[in-house]
Amino acid sequence: MAVAASDIADPALAEAGQARIEWADAQMPVLRSIRERFAADRPLDGITVAACLHVTAETANLVRALVAGGAEVALCAANPLSTQDETAAALALLNGAEVHARHGEDAEAYAAHVAACARRRPHVTLDDGADLVTLLHHGRARVRERLVGGAEETTTGLLRVRALEAEGRLTCPVIAVNEAHAERIFNDHYGTGQSALDGILRATNLLLAGQTFVVFGYGWTGRGLAQRARGAGAQVVVCEVDPVRALEARMEGFEVMSALAAAERGDVFVTVTGSRAVLRREHFERMKDGAVLANAGHFDVEIDLDALRDLAVEVRDVLPLVEQYDLGDRKLNLLASGRVVNLAAGRGHPAAVMDMSFALQALVVEDLVARGASLPPGVHPVPAAIDREVARLKLAALGVEIDDLTPDQAAYRDSWG
Repeated sequence: MAVAASDIADPALAEAGQARIEWADAQMPVLRSIRERFAADRPLDGITVAACLHVTAETANLVRALVAGGAEVALCAANPLSTQDETAAALALLNGAEVHARHGEDAEAYAAHVAACARRRPHVTLDDGADLVTLLHHGRARVRERLVGGAEETTTGLLRVRALEAEGRLTCPVIAVNEAHAERIFNDHYGTGQSALDGILRATNLLLAGQTFVVFGYGWTGRGLAQRARGAGAQVVVCEVDPVRALEARMEGFEVMSALAAAERGDVFVTVTGSRAVLRREHFERMKDGAVLANAGHFDVEIDLDALRDLAVEVRDVLPLVEQYDLGDRKLNLLASGRVVNLAAGRGHPAAVMDMSFALQALVVEDLVARGASLPPGVHPVPAAIDREVARLKLAALGVEIDDLTPDQAAYRDSWG
């Protein structure tokens, strides 16, 4: 049934995709342990899960865990450039999922694929950018009548969900997986910090040592990116709008300055804010010849592409993922068309990072099925017990043992006097 309903590029890629999925699985022991429990307990029997996520081997192992737990899963792509066609084929043909994803699909196909998942009338949604849950709320009430709740993986997606909530239009609970402590540490700090740098280097083969590397945004992801760029020998500049984060960056030893001042200094610019038009015309006009522009935020709106095109007298592809904008007296180089660089130009997060993220999502789905009907509409935190359980499973997989509080210590902690 899943194969017939799916829209994938090439079914012949399924065996290659399965090998890729199994390679990732070997590095995802936490999710694997959850899959084994799900297979035994079947907590998701009768549940339909619709997911709009990056269609990668790591995501495939989340889908396998949900299917093992009894769920019917429909998956579409959160970013067409990150879709692995072989993974999509393996999920549809060999793992019992319905998949609507093709690498490089255009905007029309993307919208059709999200709509196809929405038509499954899911009980639970999983989003990486809130496209699916937003579509369900903008559609007819019938398509969301079974909706128990959803989970959101990104800062940008949570902004969209919270906007729905503020307008009084959010009709279900949405769990902010992106704000779980285990998620912040692994996915944002270590995952995007490393993989964004990897994507930049794969696209350009730049030597970062001696370069001035400008990071826009000093949240969890910006911190990780700044630290890794410094480790590669770059001189790192941070631009922020939040005074507390700016102060933190300064106290961590980074230069902090306004975006206009940094525009004249930087060799490599990376946006990671979740906002739009972070780099604009006035910044492009001040940049050096040869400057590199990349985005590590979720959507391709952080770099003002319309303004960049308007300034350019010529645009040409100089490398497979590098567009060069000739401004007449200078040339600026845009990576991956302004899309998220760690996925569009790199291989995304290491599987060991996504092990934590997808373990959280799997347990959140189980929790929503168990108690979602009792939660009021709105954005909710990941239950602390789930956050701790994922960390505990990861420590166990690493062979790390930690202490427990003694009864006396626990009593002391819980006392007020």
